[in-house]
Amino acid sequence: MANELLFFMEVLVGGLLAGTMYSLVALGFVLIFKASATFNFSQGAMVFFSVLAFCGFMQDFNIPFVLAFILAALLMVVVGLCTERLVLRPLMNASEDTVLMATIGLGYVLEGLAQAAWGVEVRRLDLGIGDFPVPWIADNLKLFISALDITAGLVAAIMIIGLFLLFKYTKIGLGLRAVADDAGAASSIGIPLKHIMLLVWSAAGVVALVAGCMWGARAGVQFALVDLALKALPVLIIGGFSSIPGAIIGGLIIGAVEKILEVYIGPFFGGAIEGWAPYVLAIFFLLYRPEGLFGEKIIRRV
Repeated sequence: MANELLFFMEVLVGGLLAGTMYSLVALGFVLIFKASATFNFSQGAMVFFSVLAFCGFMQDFNIPFVLAFILAALLMVVVGLCTERLVLRPLMNASEDTVLMATIGLGYVLEGLAQAAWGVEVRRLDLGIGDFPVPWIADNLKLFISALDITAGLVAAIMIIGLFLLFKYTKIGLGLRAVADDAGAASSIGIPLKHIMLLVWSAAGVVALVAGCMWGARAGVQFALVDLALKALPVLIIGGFSSIPGAIIGGLIIGAVEKILEVYIGPFFGGAIEGWAPYVLAIFFLLYRPEGLFGEKIIRRV
C-alpha cells in the first residue's frame, strides 16, 4: 500500500511539474488575449521559432549560452515590434475574426522563416541539467523525480510569478487591464495602445523562448514543439482565456490529470491517452462551464 501511494505521488508530482510548463505557454496566450481579445494561434510557432533561433546562435555561430539566449530574447522583441507595426496596427479597427486569421498566417510565416534560416533537422539542446532522478529526493522521499522536470517547474513558476506581479502591481499592468476592459476608453484617457501591444507581444515572445528551451531540452528542438505548445488550449478553456491565475491552475490540472490517466487508464486504451485526454476534459468544461474556472461569465439578456 505504501509503495502504491509513493508511486501515485511520483506520478502526481511529475504531472504538476509538467503542468507548470503548460501554464507558462498558456500565459503567453493570456497576455495577448487580454490586450486584443484574440486567441493567438501563432504562439506555438513563436515557441518553435525562438528556441530554434537560440540553438542556431549557439551551434551554428558558436555564441556562448548566455549571449545566445539574450540575442534570441532580443529577436523575439523584434518579432513583437514587427507584429505590432506590420500586422496589428493595420488591423486596429478590424474585426476579431480578421485578427485571428492574421495570427494563423503569422504562425505559418514564423514556421517557414525558422526552418529556412536554421534547417529542418531535429536539434539537441543541452541546458546542462541531467534528466535523471534527484538523489536526495529519491533517498529521503522515495520519489524518482527528474532534475530537469524540477528545474523546468521552478523556472516556469518564477516567470509566472514575475509576470503576475508585473501586470498586477505596476502601471504597465494597470494599462494592460484598462486595455483589456475597454481599448477605446483606455485610448481616450491617454494609455498608448501601440506601446501596450508591443510590450505584450514582446513578453509573449520571451515567454515562448523560455518554454521552448524547457521543452526542447526534453524532446529536442523540432517542429513538434508547435503542436505541443497548442496543448495550452485546454489549459485556457479550463482556467479562462483572460485569467493569469486561471492559466496557472488550468496548467496544473491538465498536467496532473493527463499523467494520472496515462498511467492508470492508458493501458486499457493502448496508451498515448495523455495526447487526447486534456481535450476531452476541455470539452467537458465547454459544455458545463464555458467561461472556465476563473473566466468572466457572460450574461445574455433577451
